[in-house]
Amino acid sequence: MSIATHPLAAAGQAVDVVDKIAAYLNTARLAAVDGLTWQEFGELLLGLLRVAVTTLDAVGNLSGEDKKEIVMHAVARLFDMVANQAVPTSVYPLWILVRSPVRSLVLALASGAVEQLLPLVRLA
Repeated sequence: MSIATHPLAAAGQAVDVVDKIAAYLNTARLAAVDGLTWQEFGELLLGLLRVAVTTLDAVGNLSGEDKKEIVMHAVARLFDMVANQAVPTSVYPLWILVRSPVRSLVLALASGAVEQLLPLVRLA
């Protein structure tokens, strides 16, 4: 079972955009309490992108720029909430040095992923 299964289910029960993203983030944080791998972090990230892009695409009163800003804020929150759990204790001192550049890289990748996911969401 994917680590993103429970967060996706929690987000599916929420009604509006803020609640869906918050439900996903809170459930993802709980799923990561015992630690996670970078692969699992990637699954959580893709799940969040799917929930956020799908939900925001249905909102008509926001510009595309505003929607993307909301998604990027959610990705940053996910990173801040769970990325530390993906780092082995033995390399944590190194992590402190590279965390900021890794966060920037994750945000840049997510930004590009949003652009790629949007046409797929609209086809579904």
